Amino acid sequence: MKKIAISAVSYTNTLPFLQGIRNSAIIDKIDLSMDYPSECARRVIEDEVDMGIIPVAALLKLPEYHIISDYCIGSDGAVNSVFIYSQKPAEEITTLLLDKQSRTSNGLARILLKHYWKREIQVVTEGTADAYVLIGDRTFGKDNLAPYIYDLGYYWKDFTGLPFAYAVWVSNKKLPEDFVEDFNRALAEGVSHPTDIIDQVDQVEGFDYVTYLTEYLDFNLTERKREAIEKYLAFYKEL
Repeated sequence: MKKIAISAVSYTNTLPFLQGIRNSAIIDKIDLSMDYPSECARRVIEDEVDMGIIPVAALLKLPEYHIISDYCIGSDGAVNSVFIYSQKPAEEITTLLLDKQSRTSNGLARILLKHYWKREIQVVTEGTADAYVLIGDRTFGKDNLAPYIYDLGYYWKDFTGLPFAYAVWVSNKKLPEDFVEDFNRALAEGVSHPTDIIDQVDQVEGFDYVTYLTEYLDFNLTERKREAIEKYLAFYKEL
């Protein structure tokens, strides 16, 4: 069988998945590459790879997609790695600098500013702004980057009452059922002991990896998270 091309992310939050994949026989059936989230999305959208763990905002760009596992990068409340850093209280923000590595989190910040904080803001992609979006490992230990810091997972839960799925495993074509089942089992094994990956990452002073991996992150793609994806995409279409 031709190998399945997969794009994944090297952020800490994805390493438990990669642990499961690399320790499974599924590794011999795939070509695995590492990218940042928005690049994962681009490669799946442009059919450079067969599947990837992609930001949920990218689902709107795919003419065909299949969410192929029971797992995601998610949280039920605060996630501790998806933030707005701001020089002003959220109620006073007028300009927002987007994160080039993100799609979903940029959209989530804009949705919350518009609907939760009731702000009409100007989005910028270069230069300076009142606030900016930053995601992933680059936020670890960065509690003093700005006077005001907003965890977007927390505020989404406060706004909607729902958990959130930031990224899901998606293929741009139908894949063999036996492959999907084997892949799902590999993911399940990886997330069953997520703290095993801590010795693989550069330690950041003041950042608690155990709490992040076991309490902030929620890897299960539940029906409530699927509901959150649909609600998010409805808001996203209106931006």
